[in-house]
Amino acid sequence: MADFNYNPSDGWNNETEFPDYPTAPEVRPLFQKLFDQIRDAFNAHKADFMPHGVNNAGFHNSIYRGEYLGNTATSEQYTAISSGTFTDLYIGDYWTIGGVNWRIAAFNYYRNTGDSLVPGNHLVIVSDTSLYNHVMNDTNTTEGGYIGSKMYTQGLTQAKTMINNAFSGHVVTIRAHLCNAVANEEASAGAWADSTVDLMNEVMVYGSVINGHSIYGLVNIGTEKSQLPLFALNPQSINTGYSYWLRDVASALDFAAVTNYGLAGRSSASDSRAVRPRFLIS
Repeated sequence: MADFNYNPSDGWNNETEFPDYPTAPEVRPLFQKLFDQIRDAFNAHKADFMPHGVNNAGFHNSIYRGEYLGNTATSEQYTAISSGTFTDLYIGDYWTIGGVNWRIAAFNYYRNTGDSLVPGNHLVIVSDTSLYNHVMNDTNTTEGGYIGSKMYTQGLTQAKTMINNAFSGHVVTIRAHLCNAVANEEASAGAWADSTVDLMNEVMVYGSVINGHSIYGLVNIGTEKSQLPLFALNPQSINTGYSYWLRDVASALDFAAVTNYGLAGRSSASDSRAVRPRFLIS
């Protein structure tokens, strides 16, 4: 095999032939030039592609990036959110605050929903890991639905404190339709309620109803009727290695849950499972 034609002053002139036994100093410039060419080609493509949709929620909902955004949300980032440009923010990007990774799950997911329509630009955020464990109820019952559960009335208080400390002054209140009654082992009624921090439902996580039972879709699902882009674009984000609650009524005794094995499961209401809620910032 012939020697490749490289010298430090002129650079790499032969891209197909390599020495039989290259040494580290000989190989390093070769890989550096290859890296530079790939980077330049990517940036050229990016420059052509990005302007076509960068300044809208739909574009940002379609790209999973997963980049670290810092240990606090900056004023520039909040401006990008409230303005609706979402500049340099993508699905899967995250802040690490208070030892928790707070990950972007959707852009403008709740726009024009609720009995008082959500008009503003916003992000939906979900933690990577469990915030803590809690029961849905002290006994195995789903009576009163999600709104009537101990989780809803008491169990989210700690999460709300953590989230408001992490994103002080920027947590959004919306109107959500939530289950408040159960009959014949299924969700039977619901009501509009103010919502800041709440459990996700099955559709938000899986993209469909699996274990939830209701007389019609609105009762368990409400306005949250499509899968969050985080889970659609990166399904491994669903599977955390621990069991966490979802808010759907699954029977007279059980609520839906994602299991530690990654199963679409259900669990007795008195079981202690992880709390992994969703919330909005703007």
